[in-house]
Amino acid sequence: MRIFQAAVVALCLALAAGSLCAQTAPADATKYPTRLIRMTVGFTAGGAVDVSGRLIAQRLAEALGQSVIIDNRPGADGIVAGEFVAKAPPDGYTLAYVSSGHTMNPAFRATMPYHPLKDFAPVSMVAIGAQTLVVNPSLPARSVKELVALARARPGQINFASSGAGGPTHLAGELLKSLAGINIVHVPYKGGSLAVNDVISGQCEMTFIGAPASLPHVRSGRLRLLAVTTAKRMSMLPEVPTVAESGYPDFNVVASYSVLAPAGTPAAIVSRLNTELVKIANQPDMRERLATLGIEPLGSTPEQLMATMQAELARWARLVQGLGLKQE
Repeated sequence: MRIFQAAVVALCLALAAGSLCAQTAPADATKYPTRLIRMTVGFTAGGAVDVSGRLIAQRLAEALGQSVIIDNRPGADGIVAGEFVAKAPPDGYTLAYVSSGHTMNPAFRATMPYHPLKDFAPVSMVAIGAQTLVVNPSLPARSVKELVALARARPGQINFASSGAGGPTHLAGELLKSLAGINIVHVPYKGGSLAVNDVISGQCEMTFIGAPASLPHVRSGRLRLLAVTTAKRMSMLPEVPTVAESGYPDFNVVASYSVLAPAGTPAAIVSRLNTELVKIANQPDMRERLATLGIEPLGSTPEQLMATMQAELARWARLVQGLGLKQE
């Protein structure tokens, strides 16, 4: 009996200790971080998400005093990387740097390996920008109107590359296709840099791609910039017209860049990350650096990011249904 009582007492003490540890876990999170942080990007190196993500990761590492590395996991327009983060331990050491495709992907797919809201803890939307409509310089089109006229004269002969089926660059092409009533052929790639490279080489004639990935090639003359995808002209590219003002007022596709953590990540860790990311977005030199890429730093609260994702998830679902696009 004494042995049994001793065992019960030991078990109770163990449970009490475990309960105490669980209660003090959030307090321990104030010591975060104590080791390397991995930030996944669901696209190949060199694309818009990757380029901006590396700038953010570098500043975040300086602020936290720990290394923050970019882990490129391309595939399914960010879904491969999203699944990895959704299933990672919620300890703040695995983060996701995502684009607008995070809330677009579910509209194109009958099933997803994770829920874009329930399986993540929003940290901050760090920047917004425009996608750019670029073409190979050999294509005889110097405006959206000329491109549309050319596509009508050559139905099914102009290919548009995207960073992946179901993502922002794909949706932008499908939206133009629908609004302009043209027949252009979608060619999906596993990342923005691959799509851009094939437009440069002439394998595809055009693409919608984030400004960070396109502008260096535009400046070098390897790509021709026709328009941006936002409803209004970007302050960083005031001379570049929008697709909307080129005759399609309902065209509006904004590129967003956000940091997410796995669901269940302690609030203290999310708060620490959010504080530093908002500071980074407000650094004058960071604003200038991102502006050269056609990106505007933002910085939001976790609650604001969640509200935005909820609204965007519903918006893209309605739009995809309205366009009659097929789920994969």
